[in-house]
Amino acid sequence: MSFNYTEYFENKVLAKRPYLTKEMCIQVVKHPLQKEVQDDGERVRFWAEVPELSGRYLRVVTLADERTIHNAFPDRRFKP
Repeated sequence: MSFNYTEYFENKVLAKRPYLTKEMCIQVVKHPLQKEVQDDGERVRFWAEVPELSGRYLRVVTLADERTIHNAFPDRRFKP
């Protein structure tokens, strides 16, 4: 199972959030606690608890293919 990354993710997200790694994001997509397709079907959101982030929940957004990672950030509002 291979993953791709948008230019936005590579150049903006990782630069803005240096504490995130691609490996963390991949683990969230592979093992989500929750998954949600956006209403327009163009993006898919995944959430999971990440030990490296002191147990906070990470939201990872992919394109519709669920293999191209577009965005990621700790989601303080997520409730499992």
